[in-house]
Amino acid sequence: MKYRKKGIKKEHHIIEDGEELLEDLVKKGLVSSIIPGRIKTTPKGQPGNPRLTFQYETHSGAKLLLKKGSTVQEVFVITDNVEKLREYIQEKYKKI
Repeated sequence: MKYRKKGIKKEHHIIEDGEELLEDLVKKGLVSSIIPGRIKTTPKGQPGNPRLTFQYETHSGAKLLLKKGSTVQEVFVITDNVEKLREYIQEKYKKI
């Protein structure tokens, strides 16, 4: 398909260092396709490590947020097992 690489649609930009997190979801078989959405930044950018948070279930999968510092990107994923995806993200990126 046009603009696809390793299950990730490349029509839009992805937050720096976030692509590896998304590719990991594809490699683990948790999602079949990833569609990055809009990126929202704040004028006072904050440094930080990239992380994923689960937002809600959709008809074909789920909406996630990819965050790095004060930058946030919507990410839509296609999956057959939303609950397994939710558990994986909550466990891997749990707040300490």
